[in-house]
Amino acid sequence: MANRLAEETSPYLLQHAENPVDWRPWGEQALTLARETGKPILLSIGYSACHWCHVMAHESFEDPAVAALMNELFVNIKVDREERPDLDQIYQSAHQLLTGRPGGWPLTMFLTPDGTPFFGGTYFPDAPRHGLPAFADICRKIAEAHRQRPDDIAAQNRSLRAMLAGLQPRADAEVSLDETPVRAGREFLLRNYDSRFGGFGGAPKFPHASDLAFLLGQARGGDGRAREAVLTTLTRMAEGGIYDQLGGGFCRYSVDERWEIPHFEKMLYDNGPLLGLYADAWALSAEPLFARVVAETAAWAMREMQLPEGAFASSLDADSEGEEGRYYVWQRDEVRALLTDDECRVARAHWGLDGPPNFENAHWHLRVVEPLAANDGPVLAAMRAKLFAQRETRVRPGRDDKVLTAWNALMIEGLAHAGRVFGRPDWLAAARRALADLQARLWDGARLLATARGDRAHLAGYLDDYAFLLLAVQELMQAAPQAGDAEFAAKLGTALLERFEDKADGGFYFTANDHEALIHRPKPGHDNSMPGGNAAAALALLRLARLTGERRFGEAAERCLRLFLPQVARGGGGTATLLLALEESLASRAAPVNIPACTGVGCTVPEGFVDAN
Repeated sequence: MANRLAEETSPYLLQHAENPVDWRPWGEQALTLARETGKPILLSIGYSACHWCHVMAHESFEDPAVAALMNELFVNIKVDREERPDLDQIYQSAHQLLTGRPGGWPLTMFLTPDGTPFFGGTYFPDAPRHGLPAFADICRKIAEAHRQRPDDIAAQNRSLRAMLAGLQPRADAEVSLDETPVRAGREFLLRNYDSRFGGFGGAPKFPHASDLAFLLGQARGGDGRAREAVLTTLTRMAEGGIYDQLGGGFCRYSVDERWEIPHFEKMLYDNGPLLGLYADAWALSAEPLFARVVAETAAWAMREMQLPEGAFASSLDADSEGEEGRYYVWQRDEVRALLTDDECRVARAHWGLDGPPNFENAHWHLRVVEPLAANDGPVLAAMRAKLFAQRETRVRPGRDDKVLTAWNALMIEGLAHAGRVFGRPDWLAAARRALADLQARLWDGARLLATARGDRAHLAGYLDDYAFLLLAVQELMQAAPQAGDAEFAAKLGTALLERFEDKADGGFYFTANDHEALIHRPKPGHDNSMPGGNAAAALALLRLARLTGERRFGEAAERCLRLFLPQVARGGGGTATLLLALEESLASRAAPVNIPACTGVGCTVPEGFVDAN
């Protein structure tokens, strides 16, 4: 029998609808049951493309004995982190505070009935392994502690709530906006730059598009070190296994420092910003590889991710047929059977097929090992086409086809920017179709919804939804303006101020002022896998102030920057989008510049904007 997830829209929740666990979606019904029974809550947060989420589900949640234990001891709540980023932010922060380690997915948290976590972890195996206890043993011990040590847990909960409150930035009236944080941010990134393989730090490596976009801006200003860091990183990524050498598009991250072997899920939120970044890198360098990556990634997005209604699906799974990466990797004999002798010669050298298998000691995952000879371009195109056609006959990874407003906005912005730089009306049209779908299904004239699937749209929009979509609309206004764009942008900006701004201290909460009460109300400023919500809001509102002439938008953006600037000035990562917004604020005082320069062909600037060129 299906559990209480069977009526949900999230493909991730629906994957668990047949579990013997009595899963419930997050909501008042589940929270009330915990309060009435006094049972602790077992909160499991994941997403549909997550490999280790699948592993834990198969090992534990599909096991009738483990499920019976969970049902006896806990109120079990399953959350899709993509639909509920508010919950994910709160409980990932709590995990960090409780354990001293960063979290991840699946996130496994044990809460008292009021929603406060008192123990947490990520993946737990079905039997003791890799220094981790068995999940069933953890469940028994946690339930016992909840029964026998309520006073200790209550004291810890009070401390945790205080620490969560302490994470909020504090206003400082003495803060001034100047170039000092920009210089510090540049130095931090360049200190952590890996000059051999590109990127920042060691394994695992994430694309960090915001960091690279910030350094690319420095490179445009003549910074040679920033130029080398950006172009080398983008080249290594494009040549690595994190990039799909046959079908285009980037995986979420590389497990090694060389960008060679990824976790194979492909996320919409990465590929949108990377489209715009590679387009700008091509405009700076004229590197043909970057142009090819943009064309292939745009083609992948429209071919595999764009839904019939116009918006884009959220992600592609890491697994197919129960194995991670199976769709993407090759056997050497399989490649040999498909290619001519000349093509095999090129493939062996170019993709390293003459070396040992690089994926789990059994398969080859394609990456560039040696550059092509000058006359081998046509051979590469022919062999890529043959291998791609063969791969298309395999069982495809699952696609999470829910529509997320924020993630679609990132793809719309990236696709529109690439379309503007390269003069591609087909990319602009695809971006327009997606925006029209969002406006039709997820915008009621005053408010956004966060997600839709089929004919059902729900969940109040978050800060990211408004900020990212405002940036996307502004990009489309540069690339191919249409009637109604300026009005829509102004409405988004007005809703952003009215529903999210902290009028007292400045900045923006992640949830709206009428959102359900949770144990914490985050005010995120730093970039993670996506731009920080406050940073994106500041950037979007600065541009909106230039468009509309309304000072309230620019003033709110500067209050936001002043709130976060002390954190930025202390250095560290995750500040690139805040630094971009700061640079734009400083530049707007010196010259009427708001929207980034169009550096390619086919550029149009709508009335009301001044191009940086």
